[in-house]
Amino acid sequence: MEFSKNTAGVLFDLKRYSIHDGPGIRTTFFFKGCPLSCWWCHNPEGISSVPVLSWHRNRCIRCGRCVAVCPEGAWSERENGMTRDASLCTGCRLCEEKCPTLAIDFADRKITIRELVKEAEKDILFYDKSGGGVTFSGGEPFKQPEFLLSCLMALKEREISTAVDTSGCAPLDYLLEAAEYTDLFLFDLKLADPVEHRKYTGVSNGLILSNLAKLDEKIACLGRGGINIRIPLIPGINDSEETLKMFADISAKLTALKGVNILPYHSIGKGKYLDLNREYKMEGILPPSEEEVEKALAVFASRGIKVVKGG
Repeated sequence: MEFSKNTAGVLFDLKRYSIHDGPGIRTTFFFKGCPLSCWWCHNPEGISSVPVLSWHRNRCIRCGRCVAVCPEGAWSERENGMTRDASLCTGCRLCEEKCPTLAIDFADRKITIRELVKEAEKDILFYDKSGGGVTFSGGEPFKQPEFLLSCLMALKEREISTAVDTSGCAPLDYLLEAAEYTDLFLFDLKLADPVEHRKYTGVSNGLILSNLAKLDEKIACLGRGGINIRIPLIPGINDSEETLKMFADISAKLTALKGVNILPYHSIGKGKYLDLNREYKMEGILPPSEEEVEKALAVFASRGIKVVKGG
């Protein structure tokens, strides 16, 4: 596959000095767009492939510039503060341009491969010292497959280590091609039961599990690379002993398995749902206790699987 360094993709965030998205110190690029709609997603602004307005009310100073500039009258000011009628918004982004406090954000940034590589190269010293590199996350990176593959190839040319954090819900051909240029896949497993998986994520896990098995075969044939299984531990949803044993069974069959990461659920992203004017479905669900996390870790450790809490 050939690529142009002027080819562009869309991000919704970029995080430098990350220590939770693979080994060492990393730069994480968050790709916009995801085929899943997980109830617990802490980056809901990254689900839609198109720009979606986030209104950070805590930054709003009620200056009224959004009201003045909006051609559709989507913004208005009332006694209790600013209000927005999302049905009137056409995405012209004039309000975002004029907001002096960055309270209005469409959470998307176009970036070329050349620009992305330049960003990544800023921290090469940290990668070299820590065994880190670049991680592509999301959203789902494979929602922009050509851009992702081109980025992987460009970084490979510069000998920068790469990782891809994926739901596995993607065309198999792209996953297998990415394996040629990826040092580590961070492969997310949400639920083991297909019906429950569809309920909580919007899609079945049939394709995901099939892709995982075939990706493992590909990496084994290449003789390089690996897979880390990442499991969000969510009380009452996927933390039963039966579910965890099924996850352990899946993991134990992987030839390229490097380890398992148990990621305790948290509600840090709750405020983003208000900013996006979206329903938060995890209300009342608390993070797992230390005891619950330890029990989950023990299920994998008892099978001789390397497992850790966190990224």
